[in-house]
Amino acid sequence: MPRDEEPDTSTKRARALGLAPGVGTPGPTNTIVDVPGVRVGHVTIHDGTRLHTGVTAIVPDAVDIAGGRLPAGLFVGNGYGKLVGATQLVELGELETPIVLTGTLSAFRVADALVTYVLSKPGNEHVESLNPVVGETNDGYLSDIRSRPITETHVLEALRSATVDPVEQGCVGAGTGTAALGFKGGIGSSSRVVDLGGRSCTLGVLAQTNFSGTLTVRGVPITPQDALGATCDQQPQGNSCMLIVATDAGLDARQLARVATRAVFGMARVGSDFAQGSGDYAIAFDTGGRRGIPDQHLNPIFFAVQEAVAEAVLDSLFLATTTHGFHGHTKHAVPLDVVREKCAAAGVLTPSVE
Repeated sequence: MPRDEEPDTSTKRARALGLAPGVGTPGPTNTIVDVPGVRVGHVTIHDGTRLHTGVTAIVPDAVDIAGGRLPAGLFVGNGYGKLVGATQLVELGELETPIVLTGTLSAFRVADALVTYVLSKPGNEHVESLNPVVGETNDGYLSDIRSRPITETHVLEALRSATVDPVEQGCVGAGTGTAALGFKGGIGSSSRVVDLGGRSCTLGVLAQTNFSGTLTVRGVPITPQDALGATCDQQPQGNSCMLIVATDAGLDARQLARVATRAVFGMARVGSDFAQGSGDYAIAFDTGGRRGIPDQHLNPIFFAVQEAVAEAVLDSLFLATTTHGFHGHTKHAVPLDVVREKCAAAGVLTPSVE
């Protein structure tokens, strides 16, 4: 069977376990949809042990209409990846389509489907150039990646079903077949309410986790060997991580690139080794409309994005379930009782927050 258990999002998130990193205040759902004007949709594909893959669509309302644009920035922590649309995103500092995440070899079919979706919008009848943005990580350890199972129908369903409901996390969408830090990875999301001195903004992160290193929870290393013993298998170093950051702070494209840089820095807090074969990317966009925050006032946003990334990564693992995949490979869920025991022994558990 592909999965051993169903996640319980009310009890398994890092914050509910007393394991949330940092001291910042999350938004109402503690996911990226806390940022006004952002929706998320998933399509998840399981087929026995052969396929574990899917699509995750991040849909800002402002680009879901004809001619819509948002300021955006990109940071490439390590460029071993197939991020479609990257160069124009950097050159113009603009996002003009939703962002869709998937498995590596399906990225190109997803990009074509995303173009179909945007061209079909009323008012786009005469559009002749478009920059679809599609990110990916390699889910070939657990899924038959060469079969390229993602179709236009899957992509359109993810885009059209995108909602402001709290983001489903773990083994869903583009995180269905991923693995991270020695355990089963997935989709994770977190948010922070940021005080900018007189006014507040919201910052949200969505992470597709599929990278190597040593899982580190509030400074405590958790290795598969310690947590699972002889039951764990080994995955080659590398693969990737896609980080999507949204805010309504009113940042311009240059400032958003700086925020994206700090997002990748946040991976270090949870143990990324930033291996040679890892594509580590962050895309940041702003839905706020108003521009003009001085750079010297950005520190709270920089701190918030690193915290939110760390928490999103933890939730992507904590809400994932053991998955039996292609070629007999298995990735085990993080044993949360072991994590709590080790963190309690280190004196870093905080009071649980529902």
